[in-house]
Amino acid sequence: MSEEIWLIGAGQMASDYAKVLKELSYDFTVIGRSEKSAKEFEYKTGVSVVQGGLENAISSASYVPKYAIVAVNVEHLAHITTLLIKYGVKNILVEKPAGLEYQEIKNLCEFAVKNNISVFIAYNRHFYASVIRAKEIIEDDGGVVSFNFEFTEWSHIIEKFQKPREVFENWFLTNSTHVVDLAFYLGGYPTKISCYTSGSTDWYERASVFCGAGVTDIGALFSYQANWKGPGRWGVEFITPKHRLILRPMEKLQIQHIGSVITEFVDIDDEMEKEFKPGLYLQIRDFIENRIDSRFVSIQQHCKNIKIYQSIENI
Repeated sequence: MSEEIWLIGAGQMASDYAKVLKELSYDFTVIGRSEKSAKEFEYKTGVSVVQGGLENAISSASYVPKYAIVAVNVEHLAHITTLLIKYGVKNILVEKPAGLEYQEIKNLCEFAVKNNISVFIAYNRHFYASVIRAKEIIEDDGGVVSFNFEFTEWSHIIEKFQKPREVFENWFLTNSTHVVDLAFYLGGYPTKISCYTSGSTDWYERASVFCGAGVTDIGALFSYQANWKGPGRWGVEFITPKHRLILRPMEKLQIQHIGSVITEFVDIDDEMEKEFKPGLYLQIRDFIENRIDSRFVSIQQHCKNIKIYQSIENI
């Protein structure tokens, strides 16, 4: 087993991580639970898996890895991360949103802080080539003046997924925050926000329609909406004094210049995103090489963001 990096999980997301780790020539150990998932992982990646779960791996290990990446199912994220903290792993990257429920994440945050462990949430969209370029343009233009975003989910598709009931019940946290997090990453943290919801779906009782508005700590005004029973798609738009920047889809960046109604795609350096899951290459490289900057979401910042997520859900 590698003393440097542990990758926990043997599903599709773990496969995506392994592909990058191999490309970067890092020495790592994959730890999974079942024989079935291990065989599928090994077939996809060519990397062997230590079976039996994290508890067994810890009990048989004679060292503490320097880094751990947690890529298990969402309902197990907080538990696995807690085990790693107890074991003394100092640097942990955990798949978003680090837990199934808000209180579970808050408890994890308190435990990480208490034990002086660095835990980061893997919101990989911060590392998209489109987002990196958008951030550069925003900074060159003098900042964001206003922005809007949409996190519509396709209810007619989601309701057919084979997932535990509790995952559906927390869908906004486990899925929609991918959009909300990105919007506030580039547009600033909300200092004022008004939120409204209505309706429900068969699998998500809290709401099916969302809208709201507010102002962030950089003075940018924002609005959002989503309708989980109607057509729509994820997207974020930022307006600066010179441009409108459109991330829809988020892997691409469109720009509209002031005085023009034409939108055009911006050239971005996305070669790595054609070979690997978008954002993963830079995120993993910078995490392992300790290039920690504002693109990384610490567990402490994540818990601060939770206050906004709860406001949007009206809970």
